[in-house]
Amino acid sequence: MLLREKIIKISAIIPTFNRAEVLPRAIDSIINQTISCHEIIVIDDGSTDKTFEILKEYIENKQIVYKKTENKGVSAARNDAIKLASGDWISFLDSDDEWLPIKNEKQLEILKLENTNLIHGEEIWIRNGKRVNPKFKHKKTGGMIFEKCLPLCLISPSATMIKKSILQEFGGFDESFIVCEDYDLWLKITLRNPVSFVETPVINKYGGHEDQLSMKFKAMDYYRIKSMQRILITELLSAKQQELIKKEIICKGEILLNGYQKHNNMQNYKEVEAWMSKCK
Repeated sequence: MLLREKIIKISAIIPTFNRAEVLPRAIDSIINQTISCHEIIVIDDGSTDKTFEILKEYIENKQIVYKKTENKGVSAARNDAIKLASGDWISFLDSDDEWLPIKNEKQLEILKLENTNLIHGEEIWIRNGKRVNPKFKHKKTGGMIFEKCLPLCLISPSATMIKKSILQEFGGFDESFIVCEDYDLWLKITLRNPVSFVETPVINKYGGHEDQLSMKFKAMDYYRIKSMQRILITELLSAKQQELIKKEIICKGEILLNGYQKHNNMQNYKEVEAWMSKCK
């Protein structure tokens, strides 16, 4: 095949923490691609379950590169794997998701046609074992999508294929972000770069389980506002972009402040209030 002749090396990266039961599904979905990855890197972020026992056969058969670290969070795990990766393209997979067999094939087809640094794709959402339809606000697309990415994260890490040099240029994922680290990185990338999009579903994205970060952290908009305000003060923006960011910060900030008051959790109240005041 022509795609194989180009010798595009894709490093697949799976960060995992105490997901022994579903991890084989993720790994097997990479192994079963119609076009193979160059390598599969699994970063065990300090798991205390049977993750290593589950992975032992994959390691012995040299199907994966395995590294265990202390528990530092998903951003650090992904960044560690990026440093290990020998491919010129990186594809992420959360350990509770799975790639559909044609993911690599469809994204490499796009790469033949478009000069791009980031390709993402459509998802099939499965919540508590049942397929659900995303809302209109979750509709994904390609091109210059920075403004569309402000309200919420429109790129799933598990559905991406990214040039390694771009990840390095932007410093990878911000390890100070407990959640929304992907939202933060995509904003920085899409501000200056168009993205490509595969309309065909390329992953099954599973949700509804209690150990999901989005289930554990309720005030996620704090990190989205933190990301936006940082871009507001550090990046060269058009007047329209500044206006849209300020509007989004105020909108999300008002909801956050009400939530902080309702739950008597004032830890970040003054910080958010200060960010909002600079936008008025």
